[in-house]
Amino acid sequence: MDLGTANTVIISNGKIVVDEPSVVALDRHTDKMIAVGGKAKMMHEKTHDNIRTIRPLQNGVIADFNACEQMIRGLIKMVDTGRRLFSPSLRMVIGVPSGSTEVELRAVRDSAERANGRDVYLLFEPMAAAIGVGIDVEAPEGNMIVDIGGGSTEIAVISLGGIVSNNSIRTAGDDLTADIQAYMSRQHNVKVSERMAERIKIHVGSALPDLGENAPEDYVVYGPNRVTALPMEVPVCYQEIAHCLDKTIAKIETAVLSALENTPPELYADIVKNGIWLTGGGALLRGLDKRLTDKINIPFHIAEDPLHSVARGTGIALKNVDRFTFLMR
Repeated sequence: MDLGTANTVIISNGKIVVDEPSVVALDRHTDKMIAVGGKAKMMHEKTHDNIRTIRPLQNGVIADFNACEQMIRGLIKMVDTGRRLFSPSLRMVIGVPSGSTEVELRAVRDSAERANGRDVYLLFEPMAAAIGVGIDVEAPEGNMIVDIGGGSTEIAVISLGGIVSNNSIRTAGDDLTADIQAYMSRQHNVKVSERMAERIKIHVGSALPDLGENAPEDYVVYGPNRVTALPMEVPVCYQEIAHCLDKTIAKIETAVLSALENTPPELYADIVKNGIWLTGGGALLRGLDKRLTDKINIPFHIAEDPLHSVARGTGIALKNVDRFTFLMR
């Protein structure tokens, strides 16, 4: 299971069985779950006083323990296999940020156990992503992973089944979305919701101001004027979004360089030869791989399925719990 800030992915028997937004809708009076995943996200920012929608994870860690437990239960129940997917006798492997504290790790483990997981193993997300990409993490060779999720960016140098050098920063996809919201308010005087900012990021988000032939068409944004509340129609181009995202992307560049500074020379040489792998939803930002390659002078490769790399890694780890000594119980 990849328990992410933006999306949660569950893999069973090597297949993705759940891929849903990490959102839960609760009754404000009884605290009972009304909806989870995609249905709850459709309610987000559209609820009345009796319903509240919650993203239980913030910056990659659990912010609301009760909501997280209910979300995990709800997502597990979505799997229609004719039997319980996670009965108390089955094992779970969950990806967690490499910068998690003991308290944060305990919160994830407790939530999983209360959602009927008996043997719960935790795996750092960069390691899971590396396994999911197909890297032999137990080889005596240096490989670097940059996993840009919704709430955190996980950077790690991996060799011999361990993390040699890592950097976990609470700067990621949510910050890019917030940048777009602030920019639209400041530059175009229009209010946009978190969901609208997310759509702008998907349609015209870019890390480079010049994408050449791969440039997307302008995206038209609808919203109220901040002052008059009258409706506005604003076309947005990728160049202005690239400009507004620049500072946040620069923080990710700095974090990558910091991890490389702490990398032993022999492993550094391996990384230069092998390149650096980009995973997570942030890897899909247009031009990000080229921008990082030009900045750091090491080739950056986008994983084949960056959104599901961590989940696939946890699925492989689940089949090898007796062999992988780096799994945490």
